[in-house]
Amino acid sequence: MNEQIRQYLLQWKQRANEDLLTIQRLSEGEMTAASSVCFHCQQLVEKYLKLFLLYHGVEIVKTHEIEFLLVECAKLDKDFETIDPKNLSDFAVSARYPGDFYFPSDTEAKEYIELAISIKDFVEMKHP
Repeated sequence: MNEQIRQYLLQWKQRANEDLLTIQRLSEGEMTAASSVCFHCQQLVEKYLKLFLLYHGVEIVKTHEIEFLLVECAKLDKDFETIDPKNLSDFAVSARYPGDFYFPSDTEAKEYIELAISIKDFVEMKHP
């Protein structure tokens, strides 16, 4: 892997880890921004899945659909088929604006934090 590609992948990981840091900060103590936490959970997972694809030389398409990204990852590694993203994709856009989408409870947000971190850890085990 050449240095330019390595740096590009590192930038993806840095951006993803900014989402993780945001999740951690927003969920300290009493959670008051559950929708924002869930949004950053979705972003963390999206970026790590795209990072996995990029690492394997797959050209990524512009999408926020976790399910689509998991299918693409599973083409490279069948273990990705075991991941259940629940409705994490819903938080990509819908949760950012009022209207049809619900406000997740603190309990739901904590569940999404656990899910997002477990997917991140899974992806990290799959590539250096």
